[in-house]
Amino acid sequence: MRDDPDGDGEAALMRRLLAGARTIAVVGASPDPWRPSSGIARFLVRAGYRVIPVNPTALGRDLDGMPFRAGLRDLGERVDLVNVFRRPEHVPAVVDEAIAIGAPALWLQLGIRHPQATRRAREHGMAVVADRCISVEHRRLFG
Repeated sequence: MRDDPDGDGEAALMRRLLAGARTIAVVGASPDPWRPSSGIARFLVRAGYRVIPVNPTALGRDLDGMPFRAGLRDLGERVDLVNVFRRPEHVPAVVDEAIAIGAPALWLQLGIRHPQATRRAREHGMAVVADRCISVEHRRLFG
C-alpha cells in the first residue's frame, strides 16, 4: 500500500522533491559496489545530485570519493532529502535523526514501509515518499 493511494499526488510530490533537491543523504549506503544502495548513490551523482553516504560501519571508507558519515547528525550541513536503505525496524531511528537535523524530506526505498514513523515524519513537517525506488522514479519522471 502506498502513502498516496491515488498515485497522482504522489507523482507530483516525487517530481517536486527530485526537482528541488541538491544534496541527498543516502542512509544505509554500502561501500560494496555491487549493493543496490551503491548503484543508486552513483545514479544520483550522475543525475546531478550531491550525495552523502551514511553508514556507521563504513566510517573511514568512501563511495567513489564520497566519505561515509556515521549518522545524519554527523553531516554538519543541510540536506534536501534523506533516502533510506534500511530495514523497516530501523526507520523510526532514522526519522528521529532526520527530525533532529531539520530534513525537509524522507524517501524510503522500494520495499521499505513504516506507517508510524512516516506519520511522525509528516507531523514534523517532512514530505514523505515510501516504498518507491528513487532511481526508478527519477527515470520515469525525468527520462
